[in-house]
Amino acid sequence: MEPRSGCPINAAVEVLGDRWALLVLRDVIFGDRRYFRALLTGSIEGIASNILADRLVRLVEAGILTRGAAMRGQRARYSLTEAGIRTVPVLCALGNWGLDWRPGTEELQIRQRIMRDAGPAFIEELMDELRVRHLDAPPKPHDGPGPLDRLNAAYAAYAAEQKRRD
Repeated sequence: MEPRSGCPINAAVEVLGDRWALLVLRDVIFGDRRYFRALLTGSIEGIASNILADRLVRLVEAGILTRGAAMRGQRARYSLTEAGIRTVPVLCALGNWGLDWRPGTEELQIRQRIMRDAGPAFIEELMDELRVRHLDAPPKPHDGPGPLDRLNAAYAAYAAEQKRRD
């Protein structure tokens, strides 16, 4: 995929500048949705199947995702490449901007607040965890639960608290 110009911002926007591409990456990264059906049914924004199929093809062609081989009747599994993992700081920066400048719900903001409060070391640890999950890299030692477990636990705790209040 050749960019329209040599500008690095243009080259990135041509791959990542579409809202659906970023939301698919968000769901692969933070939701661990790696199959077409999981991405389709788990999309809170309601992505259409034809749009999802197109974005997955584009992300694979751009080297952001890989598509695992699937035999007839099997589902293909998508995995992040190193380039895909390196989008995590970009997604975090967009999320931080959204926290500061756009309305949202506390429930859907909780993970972003944790990442912002934890800082760059947390983002690096998250990228290391994604390398283990997607690239079969050896795990790095750390104390306690990993970053994805911490994010999911915070979300679950918030949801449980809201349910208790209702």
